[in-house]
Amino acid sequence: MAIYEPLLPPFEKVVRNIEQVIVGKRDVIILSLTALLAKGHVLLEDVPGVGKTMLVRALAKSFNVELKRIQFTPDLLPSDVIGVSVYNPKTQQFEYKPGPIVAHIVLADEINRTSPKTQSALLEAMEEGSVTVDGVTRALPQPFLVMATQNPIEYEGTYPLPEAQLDRFLVKLHMGYPSPDEEIEMLNRLEKAAPLSEIGPVMPLDELLTLQRKVMGVHVSDTVKRYIVDLIQQSRVHEAVYLGVSPRGAIALMKAAQAYAFIHGRDFVIPDDVQHLAPYVLAHRLLIRPEAKWDKLDAEMVVSQLVARTPVPVQGRR
Repeated sequence: MAIYEPLLPPFEKVVRNIEQVIVGKRDVIILSLTALLAKGHVLLEDVPGVGKTMLVRALAKSFNVELKRIQFTPDLLPSDVIGVSVYNPKTQQFEYKPGPIVAHIVLADEINRTSPKTQSALLEAMEEGSVTVDGVTRALPQPFLVMATQNPIEYEGTYPLPEAQLDRFLVKLHMGYPSPDEEIEMLNRLEKAAPLSEIGPVMPLDELLTLQRKVMGVHVSDTVKRYIVDLIQQSRVHEAVYLGVSPRGAIALMKAAQAYAFIHGRDFVIPDDVQHLAPYVLAHRLLIRPEAKWDKLDAEMVVSQLVARTPVPVQGRR
């Protein structure tokens, strides 16, 4: 279930700023902020034209951080992502020329249109916050967030993301179509102006980094940790699941719950946080058996069953 507690004022300000551009997607905005605060990454899967790229650009402008966009294509090489060493005849040395991965927020557009070899160039950056070129490891700017997009409908000429790559995304989100009233509001805003050009930064970079550190101090009780582990264990024995959630998924759910609680002004995680985040954090980490798909059972439905089957702890603050 969604948490309807008020947000901390700094985050409410950020959400309202982005809502000047993105109409009617408050939950998606909050979940994107959750990933940013938890030092995770976001996979946006939806049809073209629903505002995925606009959301990423608005998020970057709200914090006044560097944004770089990578258009993934079949001929893209790993060096096109992480950079390359180029020989400088003047100094007679090789100099590192950074790729577009070196930024605070990276928009990986249509990530499933490039080869697995190039997709794998993101793994170190997303997991370790660094890139290695010619044996030299370089740290990436902080904060560092990859927001990747993919089209769930058009599969021709695409490469499905391998499990190792999917596991690096903290959450998988869907924008969805706006309601008729929201779409009219969108048209009204775009009739005479471009809203993205009118929004500016509302939180300085140093404050964002401070808030990221504070998230780590959000308390997760033993009871809630057990609840998270019970959910993960259930995913490994569910009759419709071929491959359950890895321990990395358990860590991701806990980190996301810490950030989500912090955004809502709490210094402790409650079971409701875990329940609300479970579909976004766990569904893309499951491999569903083919026979379950024939019964029209997908990963989101399986996660809903896991939540329904797992007893909810009564007390989660100790």
